[in-house]
Amino acid sequence: MKAPKQSRHGHLVSALAFVAGALSVCTAPAYAVLGGEPMSAPQGAATASTTAVARAAVASGASNASSAAATSASNYTVLTTTLASGTVINEYLSAQGVVFGIAWHGPRVPDLASLLGSYFPQYQQGLKAQRAARGGRGQVSVQDSGLVVESGGHMGSFAGSAYLPQSLPAGVSASDIQ
Repeated sequence: MKAPKQSRHGHLVSALAFVAGALSVCTAPAYAVLGGEPMSAPQGAATASTTAVARAAVASGASNASSAAATSASNYTVLTTTLASGTVINEYLSAQGVVFGIAWHGPRVPDLASLLGSYFPQYQQGLKAQRAARGGRGQVSVQDSGLVVESGGHMGSFAGSAYLPQSLPAGVSASDIQ
């Protein structure tokens, strides 16, 4: 039995779907994965790192430089990556090297599936519930006991953050994730 003949259009659609799938695998962005380790920056991105000291740790009365240095080492690190698109992503890492928060701002929304990792389905579920209650547009605010995501903006200017409330280091608050 002979297979049915496929039209030119059918071949073109199949070929384009294959190419799009191959490109998405080859050019998949590499970001932090919430709850996991930071990933290397995608090609064309610039990265910087800073060590941050949580306010509670500073207020705990570190009186000399050596105890202040020990305190800063035990808090968190912020890795800042500027993508080729101009979007800036801040990754918040615990002393153990685990990403507990991510923030972004710039002309494009980054790939949230990559940023949120295994938390992305939880985000989608919260987003779907929010859209059903309020409609399809506007600021996104998904707040669950294990995940908080805030995102919004307009064409050319987007900002947002995501964090794991249970993973925030001592002295770090949600307002520190920016």
